[in-house]
Amino acid sequence: MPTVIDDDPDRPSLVAAWESVDVRAAADFWCALEDRRPGLLPHRDAPLFFTALGRLLVGGDDPANRAALLLVLGRAYRHFDLLPHATTIGDALIATVARHARPLWTPQLAVAAGRARCHATHAIRRAAARAGDGPAWWHVQVIDHDRPSPDIAILTVRPWRRLPFQPGQAVPVCTPRLPGHWRWLSPANAPRADGTVELHVRAVPAGTVSHRLVHQVCPGDLLWFGPPLDTGLSLDPASTGDLLLVAGGTGLAPLRALVEQVAAAPDGRRVTLIVGARTFTDLYDSIALDKLQCAHDWLTIVPALSDDPGAEPAERGDALTIALEHHQPDQDIYLCGPPAMLARARPLLLALGVPAARLHLPKGFAH
Repeated sequence: MPTVIDDDPDRPSLVAAWESVDVRAAADFWCALEDRRPGLLPHRDAPLFFTALGRLLVGGDDPANRAALLLVLGRAYRHFDLLPHATTIGDALIATVARHARPLWTPQLAVAAGRARCHATHAIRRAAARAGDGPAWWHVQVIDHDRPSPDIAILTVRPWRRLPFQPGQAVPVCTPRLPGHWRWLSPANAPRADGTVELHVRAVPAGTVSHRLVHQVCPGDLLWFGPPLDTGLSLDPASTGDLLLVAGGTGLAPLRALVEQVAAAPDGRRVTLIVGARTFTDLYDSIALDKLQCAHDWLTIVPALSDDPGAEPAERGDALTIALEHHQPDQDIYLCGPPAMLARARPLLLALGVPAARLHLPKGFAH
């Protein structure tokens, strides 16, 4: 599905108007909404809601961010029973943007904003119909921020209320430092008794959210989580076969969570985890992996070092190549890593006779 108003010639002007609006305008939006329909939205959640709705309204986002916006807003409209008031909410948003972007606001832009509101409302209605019940977002606090390498951070966060996720799922994450922009991340742990969640984030050149999570976020900061979503990496409850897990980079996170899930309820299966990196020093999560390896005799962890002359011969090569050396016919295979690795994996493994039902790769977010 294309973004909301990408074909509208007035979209660049609408984007410029939105980007000129400070997030503090959320308070005015909430007041405008209260004047029209008191009690619709908690005051505390106004900044998150305002920035998500505004971002969806102006469009132009990549499919993953748009999918996160629609999931969060679809849940919010269900959770707070906002669908009967969708037009009122859209009018309050446009009125707020017009007031705060006054130098840029024109009658032509007002018409474009009205069209965009209609498109966004229809998209939210469709999203709400499939969003399911439950909270739309979770406020979480960063309690630890570790930098094992210059471009990777391991964040430990504590949600204010327990996040009901399953290993292998992904969660949309937003920082108030960049409101309205979300990135999908998979928890690196199975659910814990204390409710904490561990995230692995790599800062990529075009990744505005990832850059802030790695380089700017500090312990004590608050983040927002959206609802967890299945990505195709959850363990099949009907299968008890051995597991071959193949990770590239921070694609390790959901696969480490699967290892912890098996560890919490051992069922006799054996697990082989291939961890891909360029060199030994790039194995950013080695301490946690060593602890898992020492604690469980059913677990084998094998580094795959693609550019390390000092690597042992059995560890020299990319993750997929090393994985093929450990593959057994009865294994279920789970892969997560860079797009190039995943694009190569599916046709290669199918051509080698791996049944499609035993092959699990993460789904995209092109909603």
